Amino acid sequence: MSENLSSEDAFLENDEELYEHLRIVCEKGQMQMRLDKFLMDRIANATRTKIQAAIESESVRINNQPTKASYKIKPLDVITICLPHPPKDDTIYPENIPLNIVHEDDDLLVVNKPAGMVVHPAYGNWTGTLVNALVYHFDHLPTHKNGAIRPGLVHRIDKDTSGLLVIAKNEFSMNFLARQFADHSIERTYYALVWGVPKEDSGTIQSYLGRSLKDRKIMASFSDPEKGKRAVTHYKVLERFHSCALVQCNLETGRTHQIRVHFQSIGHPLFGDTTYGGDRIVKGNPTGAYKLFAEKQLQALPRQGLHAKTLGFLHPTTKAFISFDSPLADDLLHVIQEWRQFALQVDAT
Repeated sequence: MSENLSSEDAFLENDEELYEHLRIVCEKGQMQMRLDKFLMDRIANATRTKIQAAIESESVRINNQPTKASYKIKPLDVITICLPHPPKDDTIYPENIPLNIVHEDDDLLVVNKPAGMVVHPAYGNWTGTLVNALVYHFDHLPTHKNGAIRPGLVHRIDKDTSGLLVIAKNEFSMNFLARQFADHSIERTYYALVWGVPKEDSGTIQSYLGRSLKDRKIMASFSDPEKGKRAVTHYKVLERFHSCALVQCNLETGRTHQIRVHFQSIGHPLFGDTTYGGDRIVKGNPTGAYKLFAEKQLQALPRQGLHAKTLGFLHPTTKAFISFDSPLADDLLHVIQEWRQFALQVDAT
């Protein structure tokens, strides 16, 4: 670099070696907030340490100027994150992955997603997703307003959750269905295998879900509305297996990991859930024959015992209410049957 370059020229020259990864334009009603806290709330899987390091290295800028972590963002501030390597290619490559299509018409399709399939490309899972399969089998799917990486998607379920998803095939259907999700008029029923038996036959779990203060990669349940978004899960116990229970869950809201976090918060984590503490023996005396039996079931279901069983909504064209039901995934059904037989044997002794 020439010694007679101005500081501004030097800054611009350095800019040429950077690639913009994220741009956020603050809304007119944006409340003042520390920059590092704001970015933690907006960027999934980002720790405060990493964000502060990025700010200190001048990778994060406000209105094209380097700043400090303590900077208080204001309405209409433009926040950019620039790094010395280009962002991940977000082109969606079609893949010939079979789809279990439950229903299809000119406006939408309903698919039964297997456990283990990621819904849309993201960090660590750029291929093999439901979206890769959709763009192979269907042309001209509508795109979400946030970008082309989620064609046809109106909602999603976790990678290791099996069950029903509705996919929009045109812009009108996407907007029509998205409004129903936004106003919580979509009817969704999940079946969950949980550790232990809830005291009440039915109930409602209400809290605010947000990023865990200890681990930003997972969610947590809070009583403080400033720490998360309102989440409501209605449940009914369908069967009791002494140390486990099969529970029906109906979502009033649809937050990330909602059912998994809600049942963990009341002491009944989902069976097999490695993220929220269900991948070990939580209930029952972990000794002898019971220990061997329970560990065998955990090996048979190395994922959360959760299935999106039913889905109901108003059809975009006919305006008629339609609903769909899917059988439990084989691995979950097998473990439920094993626990059912175990409970019968215990009752007989």
